[in-house]
Amino acid sequence: MEFKLGNGTLMLPELHIVVMAILIIYLLSKWSKEVESGRIKIFIYFLVAAYVMPVLSYSTLEYDFELWVPAGFVLAFFYIFRKERYHPAKMKASVLGLAVALYQIAGHMC
Repeated sequence: MEFKLGNGTLMLPELHIVVMAILIIYLLSKWSKEVESGRIKIFIYFLVAAYVMPVLSYSTLEYDFELWVPAGFVLAFFYIFRKERYHPAKMKASVLGLAVALYQIAGHMC
């Protein structure tokens, strides 16, 4: 989206991305209130779980192939269950991060 402001232009992401960002921030702030201490940890769990990385890359003259994995979610998932102080809000934030990671992977495929 572009908004003309005098001599400049304000460039914003597409509408569905803005709506998703607002929804994510709302959910994370709501879930962070469920935790007694360390409210910022919910946001950190989300950010870590949203990390994707390529684990295999193969290219020929005809096509390029990359295998992307939500490595941050795998790391956060095992860390949450290994820890003694498990909290459902941390898992909710990690699953939300997985959803964002899958969106990123789908974006790499197109």
